[in-house]
Amino acid sequence: MFTLNRWQSRTAALMALSVTVGTVAPLITASPSLAQTTFSDVSSNYWAAQFIQQLSQRGVIAGFPDGSFRPEEPVTRAQFAAMVNKAFQKTQQRQTINFTDVPSNYWASSAIEQAYSIGFLSGYPGNRFEPNQAIPREQVLVSLANGLEYSPSGNTESTLQYFNDASNIASYARSPIAAATQKQIVVNYPNVKLLKPTATATRAQVAAFIYQALVSSNQASAINSPYVVAVGSTTPTPVSVTIAQGTAIPVKYDKAEKILVTKDETAPLTLTVSQNVVTQDGSSVVIPAGSQVIGQLKPATGGSQFVAQKLVLTNGQEYQLNATSEVITKTETVKKGISTGSIIKNTVLGAGAATAISAVTGDRAIATEEVLGGAGIGALVGLFFGKKSVDLIAIDPNTDLQMTINQNLLVSLR
Repeated sequence: MFTLNRWQSRTAALMALSVTVGTVAPLITASPSLAQTTFSDVSSNYWAAQFIQQLSQRGVIAGFPDGSFRPEEPVTRAQFAAMVNKAFQKTQQRQTINFTDVPSNYWASSAIEQAYSIGFLSGYPGNRFEPNQAIPREQVLVSLANGLEYSPSGNTESTLQYFNDASNIASYARSPIAAATQKQIVVNYPNVKLLKPTATATRAQVAAFIYQALVSSNQASAINSPYVVAVGSTTPTPVSVTIAQGTAIPVKYDKAEKILVTKDETAPLTLTVSQNVVTQDGSSVVIPAGSQVIGQLKPATGGSQFVAQKLVLTNGQEYQLNATSEVITKTETVKKGISTGSIIKNTVLGAGAATAISAVTGDRAIATEEVLGGAGIGALVGLFFGKKSVDLIAIDPNTDLQMTINQNLLVSLR
């Protein structure tokens, strides 16, 4: 959230209002505000960078307080249970059970119970779960295939023979892994033909598997990676669909609770899609959560309106977008003598709004050169000089910026 000091140090960025926000997706649990999506130990050319970035943006995985992700660290069965619960939402498939080695006060007890009840994970003989056991790669793939209720088509062994180490796959795992392979959930780095089924799954590997499972169930856009195994794929041929005029695009802006602009100013603004937009029959995602909508807040009759210009999907595809929000007419009056800190707390300001607040309150700390920008500074100050109050358009970014498509939009499903 923004305080006066942070405003003074980041005024140029706030003037542009071009802040990208965290998102929430259907079938994905809410991600924390200001969720980290880049990590000190995950370079842009790291093999799993895109998988990690996408899942962290969705709130499925997170980094550590020191800014790292630790992609090579092992994942325990308890940690994996927490991840699948955040990634997938399913109705209960079976009654929950109390595992003898998972006390009620264990940090992941509810996640383990949920992962079991929706069919993603099972226990061991003796009613044990082994929550602290490092989970092997084959268990991760079996969990995802079983949880999503995938079965292999054709001959299981014919599919598995693609892997040079297929003989190492346990008997219980062969059919589910064949199904996962056909659904392109399997990601093998650096050798795509080596499954390494008994090796402990790392955080990076689990991120790749879970993301591909989302792709396979049409909940995310495919990432172009040479390490995704495509043998025996039953994935349908990529097609394009038309998003009809009138379709709503839910968006969210988590880095501020309020946006203030003058009724006459235009300010660039980048939003993020907060929920998957799906086809009419619900079978496919056409705009994945996490996609960006780039546009402007512009003057409109009686207020301000968000006008979209471009849609950037999570896979990098870009489309020109004709979509707008409703006209926002709510106002907030700023009067002489009011505390500047109370106005801008948890708020971002357009350049005009910053100038107006500065002129009316007399707080020159807001009207910095970085905010007002070059030659326009004199004209902006003149608009509000001598005024004792000013009415600003007050935008609640969580409710006021939802938009509707004004013209049919053709997009690729993958």
